Amino acid sequence: MTSELINKSSAFNILVVDDEPANIDILLGVLSPHYKVKVAPSGALALKIAQQYVPDLILLDIMMPGLSGFDVIKALKSNPALNNIPVIFVTALGQGEDEEKGFELGAVDYITKPISPPLVLARVKTHITLAHQMKMTELEVKKRTAELQKSQQSAISMLAAAGHYNDTDTGHHIWRMAAYSLKLAMAFGWSVEQALLLAQAAPMHDTGKIGIPDSILKAPRRLDEKEMSIMRTHAVIGHQILSQSDTPLFRLASEISHCHHEKWNGTGYPQGLKETDIPESARIVAIADVFDALTMNRPYKKAWSDEDAFNFIESESGKHFDPSLVACFLSIKAQILDTKAYWNALEKKKEMPCIDEFLHTSAPPSNRENA
Repeated sequence: MTSELINKSSAFNILVVDDEPANIDILLGVLSPHYKVKVAPSGALALKIAQQYVPDLILLDIMMPGLSGFDVIKALKSNPALNNIPVIFVTALGQGEDEEKGFELGAVDYITKPISPPLVLARVKTHITLAHQMKMTELEVKKRTAELQKSQQSAISMLAAAGHYNDTDTGHHIWRMAAYSLKLAMAFGWSVEQALLLAQAAPMHDTGKIGIPDSILKAPRRLDEKEMSIMRTHAVIGHQILSQSDTPLFRLASEISHCHHEKWNGTGYPQGLKETDIPESARIVAIADVFDALTMNRPYKKAWSDEDAFNFIESESGKHFDPSLVACFLSIKAQILDTKAYWNALEKKKEMPCIDEFLHTSAPPSNRENA
């Protein structure tokens, strides 16, 4: 495929930059039969053309009034949209410091005047080919990366759904609490990258419920102590399942699964961890999970009001929950309620948004501009 495209030389665009009309005419005569050629008699115009058309290669004179060739290449390399364009200097300057400076600034080659047409064509073809191959490689890497990300998102969705397959929760619960977790993490100072990783890991917090019998998961009443002891094993089961993948995402998911029922005062399960011995990720998810559980209908209870749920979270500060995180959660009530309204509306319509879109924004689509 690459060789076929390279043979179709006219598909590639070259920008010739020179303040001498005679030099432009010579290069046009050499290149026009093989490539689409645009010309610029000054450095300033060259930059405007490059931004508008993004050529595949630039032949650039050094000694020009106004912006020199060195000035032009500096501007090109500082622009992320243009910094990969190969630049060949075409100059009357000899070998030495000027040529060394050009290479330091990012030029790929030098052609000296007076030019040799066969040499120009050979050099241009070589660098066009290399640039095209690099571009195709980058596109393939992006494609493969996108495929891997899609596979990862599918794995997240499947593991999250598996944990709730025999439960009465809907899929909206796991993504709604993940959205709360993301909001709280960012408000608490997590980077966007880490908060998004948390939002991907959080939906898998109850993966271990796949090992809990239906009779317990679907019981339309509060569980007795024996049933509760069985239910509590889901934290360990989830940890065992998720820890089989040694990647940042699944390590975080395993950590959350194992510790999201631990309590600040040490009375939680399965390890009885206390205060900052509980991973911060699990402390964040614990608040998001409990708030969502309180405000949704379950077989054994009606949904609490938002205010009652916030009051409960506040009352458990220093007992169930990290006091600093509780204060932060209460400080973003408006964001939490906007997020809740968005997900509840989707649940009512029995719709789910694109999970990838959800994970790559810090706010629901309906509130993104105001977040």
